[in-house]
Amino acid sequence: MAQYSRIEVVQTMKKIGMVPLFYHPDIVLGKEILRACYDGGSRLMEFTARGDFAFEVFSELNKFAIKELPSMIMGVGSITDAGSASMFMQMGANFIVTPSLREDIAKVCNRRKVLWSPGCGSLTEINRAEELGCELVKLFPGSTYGPDFVKAIKGPQPWTSIMPTGGVNTEKSNLQQWFDAGVLCVGMGSKLITKELLDKRDFQTLRDNVKQTLNTIEECRRH
Repeated sequence: MAQYSRIEVVQTMKKIGMVPLFYHPDIVLGKEILRACYDGGSRLMEFTARGDFAFEVFSELNKFAIKELPSMIMGVGSITDAGSASMFMQMGANFIVTPSLREDIAKVCNRRKVLWSPGCGSLTEINRAEELGCELVKLFPGSTYGPDFVKAIKGPQPWTSIMPTGGVNTEKSNLQQWFDAGVLCVGMGSKLITKELLDKRDFQTLRDNVKQTLNTIEECRRH
């Protein structure tokens, strides 16, 4: 079962400001990625379950995190049905992220008090998600909507917590726009955990990138 309550998870997202996300079928590589992100200061990781037998990979990575990386909160993304959400929660997923709003997923996550973050693209979808108990809305794909969309939503609904994924990178100018618009945190995948770094197994640079990005986010919030 989840090691962290949904309130603890969303509070950590607010504090840290970024959720790294990745998928790779290699468990050994996955552990190195996790450790590099952890050593860089991240306490969150979204494993995007996109490949065959992804549940086996996540199970091993979550066991590793629990044993070796204190306070690391592991969640799972790219979940598209309630059955998959239930399976990953049985493996200890602390949060579930979906590309679209699925009420069946909301029900199974709420039943176990696990944070779920649905991909929404309209005010109507955001309202429905919040009616279903959503603490944090995923804006996906973020590149399609942009910071102005967040700002527009936060006007009439300042209580809405938003995490854009897609369209977010490590550049300060990009991050400043998102946080000025009012996002709670950002999700970042290939712009942070790049293919080049993975190909080179350059985990030291990944650690440094994570640390620098988190520092940049702190600067953006103080702006």
